Amino acid sequence: MPFTNRTREIDNGRGNIRRTFRSTVTDFKRERSNGNKNIQRPAPPESTNAENFYYLKQMNARTPMVLIMTDGEEIRGWIEWYDKSCLKVNRDGAPNLLIQKHCIKYLFKQDEL
Repeated sequence: MPFTNRTREIDNGRGNIRRTFRSTVTDFKRERSNGNKNIQRPAPPESTNAENFYYLKQMNARTPMVLIMTDGEEIRGWIEWYDKSCLKVNRDGAPNLLIQKHCIKYLFKQDEL
């Protein structure tokens, strides 16, 4: 007989072995209690606008940025404007670029290099 950690009962001395299981299922949902009322936490906001704030801050200061693309290419310039799906990057001595956000792996300030 294989080893198991589950408890077993013998059914009325007849020799039939029966496993015992918990008869009630507990609710594992987390809830806060405030006196007698149960209050659930609200869902976090879908958008925090942190990305928009970061872009605006870098645009206003004309901060030199480094954009690393998904294919490994490195682009240097400053962000002129942005929208939901793309960034416009101005560069010195090179053409300006309109880059789709899904092609950007990550970006950072050139000073942090």
